Amino acid sequence: MQIGGLDIGTTGCKLTIFDENGKQLNQSYYDYSESRKNIHEIDAEVILDSVWKVIKEMTTKYDDITGIGITSFGETFILTDQEGTPLCHSLLYTDPRGKKQCEELCARLEAVRVAQISGVRPHEMYSIPKLMWLKENRPDIFRKTKHIFLMEDFIIFHLTGETKIDYSLAARTMGFDIKKLQWSREIFMAADIDISLMSMAVPSGTVAGTVKEAVAEETGLKTMTKIICISHDQVAAAVGAGAFDSKIAVDGAGTVECITPVYDQIPDIEIMSDGNYAIVPYVIPGKYVCYAFSYTGGALLQWCINTLAKSEKELAKSQHKMVNELLESGSASPTGLLVLPHFAGAATPYMDSGSKGTIIGLTTVSTVADIYRGCMEGVVYEMVLNLEHLKKSGLTFDRLHATGGGAHSTEWMQMKADMLNCKMISLATVEAGTVGSAMLTGVAVGLFENLEEAAQKMVISLKEYTPDQNMHLKYMKIYEKYKKVYQAVRPLITE
Repeated sequence: MQIGGLDIGTTGCKLTIFDENGKQLNQSYYDYSESRKNIHEIDAEVILDSVWKVIKEMTTKYDDITGIGITSFGETFILTDQEGTPLCHSLLYTDPRGKKQCEELCARLEAVRVAQISGVRPHEMYSIPKLMWLKENRPDIFRKTKHIFLMEDFIIFHLTGETKIDYSLAARTMGFDIKKLQWSREIFMAADIDISLMSMAVPSGTVAGTVKEAVAEETGLKTMTKIICISHDQVAAAVGAGAFDSKIAVDGAGTVECITPVYDQIPDIEIMSDGNYAIVPYVIPGKYVCYAFSYTGGALLQWCINTLAKSEKELAKSQHKMVNELLESGSASPTGLLVLPHFAGAATPYMDSGSKGTIIGLTTVSTVADIYRGCMEGVVYEMVLNLEHLKKSGLTFDRLHATGGGAHSTEWMQMKADMLNCKMISLATVEAGTVGSAMLTGVAVGLFENLEEAAQKMVISLKEYTPDQNMHLKYMKIYEKYKKVYQAVRPLITE
């Protein structure tokens, strides 16, 4: 017996297969980034075709796939006809369209009311304002629309014929009531969007249905294979990191740096909205998560390597080392540099797309290794800033479970423990979202009794890092300066 976790991203999709003991067997990945003609749009048909490809590749090797869980990126929706054929390309969260419509919505229904219902501060990145834009600017397409899907329920519909979406992904639309756990008629009426076009919202981990006969013939799946509504990808990553209550938060150290704390009850919506933090229903009834993130985590370190560390890359190659290892050993913390990591704009708590990256404190003796480590520090300072904002909401976690490529850097992990003054535990898995999806799938098909049993088999700790109080005090002196950088620099930057 095998189970699968299907993870749909903006640049590619992957299907990972696990055995009945939760051990990873294989993975198929298909990259569709080259098909992107517009950085703010994506073709859902290309994604669907790619999903078929990764499934076919795995079914040629495994003929007893009992269930597949679906997780995906958020916000992006697909307008389709009755059969699920996309009527136009989908607008990504980065697309600026919808700004005016978001303002119009808040004129009809106050922004504070939208936040109270949906758990998110109104912003054009979410689905509802973009749906309003399409209805206003592409009425011909909107009149033909019979379904409004996000990626999860779009794929589920094509696999099973069922229209179901989980709570956490529905919450990324800005039209979902996070308390009542249902679509908000109040918001949809204010937006003048037909609520009946949306899929049925169900708890994360719900079996949506089984594979249609025609799909089974095409993909090699069995008609009895169960398809599971999993979650928004960040929620799946929290599950895959073993965070089931407020004592544990997750540090996703990937391209984007994201800390996901768990709340045992819904936090104060006004406090969360002030910092642009989304409140998202979690997989465990009554619990919620939020996302504190920086657009550039590992991406900033990669920028530093690609742009500045050309000779260091050659040196590392000659020494049979990773360039990251060479750079991390070539400097000491704290560097004294102040690196504002807004190289792709500012995420929480600012949500300021016009902000830019800044490096302050360079001298003629500064090295590439200093800048690299300064970038590492800047990413973490930004997380310290976020957690300072979130303290008012009642954070209670006492340790962070770290996943992603950055969790394998001993220097960065110790730095995080020192700066955040919190115990850090690195996990073996790089792709926690895939593991979380498989864990929920295993529970849904009866392979595991509950998530705790799944975690015992699938969440593996590598190393524990404890904070050094002396280093923490050194970092905090510099952090007091860091807090002032954004306000000092932002007025100097013209968009």
